[in-house]
Amino acid sequence: MEYNFRQIERKWQQHWVNTGAYKISNNSTKPKCYVLDMFPYPSGAGLHVGHPLGYIASDIYARFKRLQGFNVLHPMGYDAFGLPAEQYALETGQHPAVTTEQNIKAFRSQLDNIGFSYDWSREIRTSDPSYYKWTQHIFLQLFGSWYNRQAGKAESIETLVRIFEQEGNLHHECPGNRGIRFSADSWNDYSYEEQQEILMEYRLGYLAYAEVNWCPALGTVLANDEVVNGVSERGGHPVIKKKMRQWFLRITEYADRLLEGLEKVQFSEAMKDMQRNWIGKSQGAEIKFNIAGSMESLVVYTTRPDTIFGVDFMVVAPEHELVDAITTDAQMQAVNEYKDYVQSRSERERMADVKLITGCFTGAYAINPFDGRQIPIWISEYVLAGYGTGAIMAVPCGDQRDFNFAQHFNIPITNILGDAFNGQEANPTKEGKLFNSNFITGMEMKPAMEAVIEKIETLGIGKRQINYKMRDAGFSRQRYWGEPFPIVYRNGIPEAMAPADLPLELPHVDHYTPGEDGEGPLANITQWVNLPAEPGTALRRETSTMPGYAGSSWYFLRYMDPHNSETFCDRKVSDYWGQVDLYIGGTEHAVGHLLYSRLWTKVLFDLGHIGFDEPYKKLVNQGMITGSSRLVYRVRGSNQFVSAGLRSQYETDELHVDVNMVDGLELDLDAFRNWRPDYATAQFILEDGKYICGTLSEKMSKSKFNTVNPDLLVEKFGADTFRMYEMFLGPVEQSKPWETKGIEGVHRFLKKFWRLYMDEQKGLIVKDVAPTADELKVLHKTIRRIEEDTERLSFNTAVSGFMMCINDLTDLKCHKKAILEPLVILLTPYAPHICEELWEALGNSGSVLDAAFPAFNAAYVAESVKEYPVSVNGKLRTTINISLDATEAEATAIALANDVVLKWTEGKDPKKVIFVKGRMINVVI
Repeated sequence: MEYNFRQIERKWQQHWVNTGAYKISNNSTKPKCYVLDMFPYPSGAGLHVGHPLGYIASDIYARFKRLQGFNVLHPMGYDAFGLPAEQYALETGQHPAVTTEQNIKAFRSQLDNIGFSYDWSREIRTSDPSYYKWTQHIFLQLFGSWYNRQAGKAESIETLVRIFEQEGNLHHECPGNRGIRFSADSWNDYSYEEQQEILMEYRLGYLAYAEVNWCPALGTVLANDEVVNGVSERGGHPVIKKKMRQWFLRITEYADRLLEGLEKVQFSEAMKDMQRNWIGKSQGAEIKFNIAGSMESLVVYTTRPDTIFGVDFMVVAPEHELVDAITTDAQMQAVNEYKDYVQSRSERERMADVKLITGCFTGAYAINPFDGRQIPIWISEYVLAGYGTGAIMAVPCGDQRDFNFAQHFNIPITNILGDAFNGQEANPTKEGKLFNSNFITGMEMKPAMEAVIEKIETLGIGKRQINYKMRDAGFSRQRYWGEPFPIVYRNGIPEAMAPADLPLELPHVDHYTPGEDGEGPLANITQWVNLPAEPGTALRRETSTMPGYAGSSWYFLRYMDPHNSETFCDRKVSDYWGQVDLYIGGTEHAVGHLLYSRLWTKVLFDLGHIGFDEPYKKLVNQGMITGSSRLVYRVRGSNQFVSAGLRSQYETDELHVDVNMVDGLELDLDAFRNWRPDYATAQFILEDGKYICGTLSEKMSKSKFNTVNPDLLVEKFGADTFRMYEMFLGPVEQSKPWETKGIEGVHRFLKKFWRLYMDEQKGLIVKDVAPTADELKVLHKTIRRIEEDTERLSFNTAVSGFMMCINDLTDLKCHKKAILEPLVILLTPYAPHICEELWEALGNSGSVLDAAFPAFNAAYVAESVKEYPVSVNGKLRTTINISLDATEAEATAIALANDVVLKWTEGKDPKKVIFVKGRMINVVI
């Protein structure tokens, strides 16, 4: 019986569907294990071989834990809303609902082809109203909550109203506007509109005017992590700054808890550092500087208050609200021109271009509050309005960027470091004594920091302050394909829709052109936007939609209880499944998705909806599988193509060619001519009768023609081969190049595995006879290795372990059921189809999916013989296998009788024999 993988895989995939093999219950006495892949969006391009890497890894682990007796939740669904889906629909001229449905069908087909153990009865789609009803519901929890800093958690906005009615906001500083102060009497005297404006400054989901990343080509606002080098991550379109009224999530209130939570989860240190750096916690002080000749004052945030006497200029963000007020008439034109320039720059560009020095003097001067010195005020792009107060005090002798700025604009530099400053570069030291520093001259820097903070607080010109680089998360998108906000504006004041009226469904549109003034396409559906209302009242819906990360921030909870129509997830169910035990996905979601998901989880925990405040217990970031591109070389000005080895003789243009028409490096000439009309008459300059392509390792991309469709490999080699080869490429966390040729070796391994059980003519050749000690040793060494490697996700070494095991059993000519039946169970997580077939062939009635993982027995791998190195007069002469039970006298006798030892002792009696049990023998003559 031959290994007919196509027939076997079709048979068992259909069997698993028919029997509901992967359907999981929420009611089980087994321990739970929740294994999750990062939410994919169904791309029209479909899967290439790089995409399933993480899916295969999680599937192996899920199957492994099931064999160990766990109730394993391993679901899959689709992040179907968002910009990628809408852009694909626009590019193809179709409605996103249609393209999304088509893409999901193609995606599902490819996933099924690889044989994943997903519980498809739990499938969710973020674009399904039954799902986004609860996304809208959770947004209303954010809108209806505030962060009580005293209690350290989110609470209902109603509790804040009661506090205001009794004591004003005396003990609860306003996070949105620290200048807001009022008593209980004032609060009770405010109008409804005034009260709602104040509450908006406290809400976790809130509206505010802000500078946002506006992409005219995409017609939407983008989050900071969606903008790369001044262009949109999606499509590479220019992004500018624009002031708009937007929804935000007040993630900054959770900054400390997000940092603390990193100590409770198993993320890589690199991942934790990415989140820590994004949050960017710093401790320092805010100091108020009066402005000469003006009633205005400038508040700056500094982490180095000890350098107050080294301030030689101030730098204000070009967007700062004081810029226009303090700029002199003489400098107004230059300042406006500079602000126009900064508008075209993204925040990433402004912070990354450390060598680029730009700025403009405002003509205004700040006054040092301690010595009265006048300090020129500049604006520059390297200061951001959203960080700190949007203004810094520049100390050139202690900060290199300030030093470069001062040198570039010829600003005199004050030395407060003495000999520690050489005048050629800044010295950012926090150690040493201060010079030229008024009342802190001669003090060490660290105590000087405290002295200055105490002084400014005593004088009432500043205070101790903790700041964060992270800004609140923009939550509005001026797009169509997203969750509508469950908000109604009553005379311009936002109000939550009643929960009973959810979901607010996305209306159908035929055109996606933006509305007026940058509003989303929904603004064009006036009958949907404008609601009937009593006379004198205007009721209007929100025309923006939620961003892509809305649905993906909480999807792991819905998988637990996907069909519940009463709540997003029953508390008993979430208490059972708890945190995701293993979460696998790419590092590109390190900041955005992971931070937002952690935020939503903490808010839901605070409000009592779930019992844990971190969503993912362990996170693994799979590496990228890079494509091995193939290149052809067209002789410039012709339709001739020269083989790679001869290209140096010609002037050529390098072009990418589809890797699927290249065998190794040899180009299929007919396939190339048929690929495109302009190549139909192509001529080739060959070497040794072949056209050899060039190679280049780079990211897999349709534009590089270097993507490989997994369907083709599954058809040619089988899903089990494909699964094991993806794991065999290297550690799951590391990036590695794809090379299709290597898959043949894994396919040969599975054929060799098959032949231990089956003969092409005889069929099953497994015998029920007692195994030998050597056979048991091979099996149990493999059990130990596979269990350890799979538990620590070292799948590539596990595949190697299987290969060594099969080689050893083949050499032993082992066809014994006591060895081969446990081996089938061991291999099941990696190659489930072939294992189900062999499990059945061995006479088992149930599925191998429900077998018990083989137990390791150390007795079978204990060594009974030791290979002793034997030396004569300290020089190694031979090795001898001696029983570990041998006494010293027995071992000595065996050594002295050995032919090699006899040769080197030349018949002489030994002076002594040194025997170290289990280690060595040395004969001294």
